[in-house]
Amino acid sequence: MLAFFSQLPRSLVTMEACGDVHSWGREIGKLGHEVRLIPPAYVKPFVKRQKNDAADAEAICEAALRSTMRFVPVEGQETQGAAMLFQIGELLIRQRTQAINPSC
Repeated sequence: MLAFFSQLPRSLVTMEACGDVHSWGREIGKLGHEVRLIPPAYVKPFVKRQKNDAADAEAICEAALRSTMRFVPVEGQETQGAAMLFQIGELLIRQRTQAINPSC
């Protein structure tokens, strides 16, 4: 995918924000493209038919063209790492609580 983006002229690349898209955003941004991420909740109202890749891509394009759309910044590696550690800690606390309280 990076080979594809490296051959394109500098452009706006908009993606739906999820866990692994931040690393793609960083790499695509290094190639000189402007990367914008849209939260999934903001894309969902623009999906016109059943959920598939083509419908999602169309919804992301339509959402990106809205002048009032709010975007999420691409997170750095440090921010993603800290968020991952926090999520792991939350998971361990839930698992500990389940082990202590077998009725859960």
